[in-house]
Amino acid sequence: MSGWRWLPLSALIIAIDQASKVWVERRFELYESIPLLPVFDLTYLRNTGAAFSFLAGAGGWQRWFFTLLALGVSVGIIVWLRGVHARAQAWLAAGLALILGGALGNVIDRLHHGYVIDFVHVHWQEHYFPAFNVADAAITVGAACVIIDALLETRRARPGKAA
Repeated sequence: MSGWRWLPLSALIIAIDQASKVWVERRFELYESIPLLPVFDLTYLRNTGAAFSFLAGAGGWQRWFFTLLALGVSVGIIVWLRGVHARAQAWLAAGLALILGGALGNVIDRLHHGYVIDFVHVHWQEHYFPAFNVADAAITVGAACVIIDALLETRRARPGKAA
C-alpha cells in the first residue's frame, strides 16, 4: 500500500496552516503581539524570505525562487511517497506528508500575498527565536520523522540486530 495514503495528513496541515494565518490576519495588526506564556507570544509578522528570514531583503526575486523550489520539492515528495510502504515505513511516510503539507502551505502564502505569514514567537527573556507558523512546524516535525526513520533503518540493516 502506497505512501499516498498519508496525503490526507498533508491536506490537514495545509487547512490548519491557512486557517490559522487567516485568523491572525483578521485579528491582528501587522507587528501586533500578545503574550500568551512567559516564553510564547502571538505576533503577526510577514516573511518575504525563507527560514529565519533568509534573503528577506533580496528585492523580490526570492519569492519566485522559493515558490519554485518548494513546488519542485513537493513534486519530488509526491513521487517518493508513491514508492513508500504506508505501514512498514510509517515514520518516513508521515514525515514526508508533513513536509509536503508545510511546503505547500507556505507556497500558498507566497502566491497569494508575496510573503509568508508568521505568528508563533518563542523567546527566553529578551532572546527571540525567529517567528514561524504551522507550516514551518510541520516541516520541522516532518524532518524529525524522516531522521527517525533513517536511524531505525540503519539499526535494522545492522547484522545481528533485530528491528
